[in-house]
Amino acid sequence: MPELPDVELYVEHIARRTRGQPLTGVRFASPFLLRTVTPAVKDLLNRKVVAVSRMAKRIVIELEAHHYIVIHLMISGRFRWGDPGAKIPGKLGMAAFDFPNGSLLFTEASTQKRAQLHFFVGKDSYRTLDPGGIEPLTATPKSFFEALTRESHTLKRSMTDPTILSGIGNAYSDEILFEAQMSPIKLTKTLTPDEARTLLTATKKILTWWRDKLISESDAFPEKVTAFREEMTVHGRFGKPCRRCGDPVQHIVYASNEANYCARCQTEGRLLADRSLSRLLGKDFPRSLEELELRKASARAVVEDRADAVVVPKAPRPSAKKRASSVARKRTPST
Repeated sequence: MPELPDVELYVEHIARRTRGQPLTGVRFASPFLLRTVTPAVKDLLNRKVVAVSRMAKRIVIELEAHHYIVIHLMISGRFRWGDPGAKIPGKLGMAAFDFPNGSLLFTEASTQKRAQLHFFVGKDSYRTLDPGGIEPLTATPKSFFEALTRESHTLKRSMTDPTILSGIGNAYSDEILFEAQMSPIKLTKTLTPDEARTLLTATKKILTWWRDKLISESDAFPEKVTAFREEMTVHGRFGKPCRRCGDPVQHIVYASNEANYCARCQTEGRLLADRSLSRLLGKDFPRSLEELELRKASARAVVEDRADAVVVPKAPRPSAKKRASSVARKRTPST
């Protein structure tokens, strides 16, 4: 799912191309995308784009006279920029927003079609969709600490909860927690003000660095917005060396999400167990990196011993009589 840096990237490029341009048409390829009845599409046409902004993980396109287009990409929604009147992509296409200088094409790769489009009229009327989380880039140490400690959850869950923090998801929460050297399962109720300040510093550093990097990479409209990027430190790097200490990156999987972390840098060398894996292995689950490496070495030794013990029997050689009979049959001409 596109998160704060990715959504800000889209906001920047959509604003460059549409600000001051009138919306000349809206075309739909899927009836499931639009979630509002009023205002009607015709009420939005020919109104110029005043501003493009982000609200949590949603993109808000403001038109003249306080008319708004609000788009939530969900997990697999993406944008493309095409020539004026460009055809909506056949398989993935959901909608197109037409302007005199080009068309903003909206696609979704998922078959579940979770992406959402809302139309609003009236000043700030779109804010009914705001989940209420505080903006991490403008949060103060006090507001950040209060938001996180209001309830007791793991840091990973709280950082990805849009009612607590705005715009952070699975990928960047991994990067932030690694930067802060904090365990993803640390309970927020145990967080001290100093730890919260450290976490807020890491949050602003990671989100700002990635936002600025993505925006500065190219003037072309972003075609490949993804949650997995080569420069990331732990997210999507399970089993690869930690960029700080060299130990393999670990992960825990829960529901449809996962948390990637470095045991050496974030959990004092302890391995975290997800519920299903710990139930499966029970007492056999390794508790540290050293124990994990010993288990791996032991397993490799067992496999190698079994491979050495396997003797492949040779096929028996035919007797001289059978070989002579076979040769005679080959030499006899067929009738």
